[in-house]
This record gives sequence, C-alpha cells and structure tokens, in this order.
Amino acid sequence: MEIGSREWQSFIIDGARMQGIEIDEGVSALFSIHACELINWNRKINLTAITNPRDIAIKHFLDSLAPAGFIPDRARLLDIGSGGGFPGIPLKILKPSISVLLIDGVRKKVNFLKHVLRSLNLENIEALQIRAENLLKNPECANSFDVIISRALSDLEPFVKNALPLLAKQGMIIAMKGAVAQKELDAVRADAPGDRYAIEVENYRLPSINTLRSIVIIKHLH
Repeated sequence: MEIGSREWQSFIIDGARMQGIEIDEGVSALFSIHACELINWNRKINLTAITNPRDIAIKHFLDSLAPAGFIPDRARLLDIGSGGGFPGIPLKILKPSISVLLIDGVRKKVNFLKHVLRSLNLENIEALQIRAENLLKNPECANSFDVIISRALSDLEPFVKNALPLLAKQGMIIAMKGAVAQKELDAVRADAPGDRYAIEVENYRLPSINTLRSIVIIKHLH
C-alpha cells in the first residue's frame, strides 16, 4: 500500500467509519497530500519516526480524527506542539469551519507546516514558531481559544498549566495520550479545580491495531 494510492485512501475512509466518522474522497485526497509531504520532508528533517504507509494512516491521521466529535463548529482551535501537523491539520480538513493556529518551537517543523498549508490551500489556519509559554505574553491570545489540543504529550500537567490562561470561557482543553495515570489527573485538578472545570477521560482504540488511547477533556464551566 502506497501513500496517496486509492487503496490508502480507502483504508483511511474505512478506518474513519469504524470511528463513527464519515469522510469523502475529497478529504482523503487532502490527507494524501499532507502524508506525501510528511514523508518527503522527513528525509531532510526529523518529523516522524512512523514511516510505514499503513501506520501513518492509523497513528497519525485516524488518531488525529478521534477528538473530532468534541470540537464545535466554528471553534477557534490551538494545536500546541503540532510537529508534523497533527492533530490540527486533519481536524481542519475534516471540519473546515474551525479556525486553527498550529504552534511549535522548532523552526524546521514550522517551515514544514507552512509548506503543507500552502500545498493544501486551506483558509483560516496558520503556523507560528513559538512555545505556548511565550504565546501567553501576547494579550490578544489570553482567554481566546475555544479548543486547545495536543498530541505531543509526555506530561499532562505542564500542558494544562500553559493552556489554561489561553482558554476562552466555556472552552475545552483536549489532551491526547496513551494510558493516563491517576497521579497525572490529580496534578491537573490542582490547577483546574472542580468548581470551575470538569475533567473527563474518554478511552478509544485505534482502528485495525486496537491500541488503547485516551482523550483527557478539561471543560471550563463558567
């Protein structure tokens, strides 16, 4: 199976359907462009250790679609540590009405993101080289994002701590991880107390490989 082939696109469409998400050939074609550019650039800069076409489909694109049902139409979304563009770019392709800001601290990765956005000809999405803690210094960004998301997570608590000041009222933080330890959730509750935030954990399995993944959702109540 080659990236961008009819077989690869059908695999994506079928995998999304297994997640309860309907996508058409137009969406899978845009995923193909993103995936092809990812592999081409990965030969020059380190974007991903995942290079098998089937694994790219599952572990990058289908995984990126997992939180789609939680994201409202026309939301303003911030993807922290976007790297190769996941999950922000697939979510934007799937939900064109949202506006997206992709941020990453590595210049080469942001150059890749900007190239992909030009290749896809998407509107209301941009990429910036900046770390989340520095984005906090921009007063226009304070409390301005409806959804703040990240897949590039090793530790949940620092991500949430940086995201909270950027979160709009009644917005949500979405952290995509493997297994979530109780001590991680306890640390987050210290920063996001229950009188103002609701914390939920949704588990899901990636299509075809059955790997267990978790989505931690922190909702601003008022």
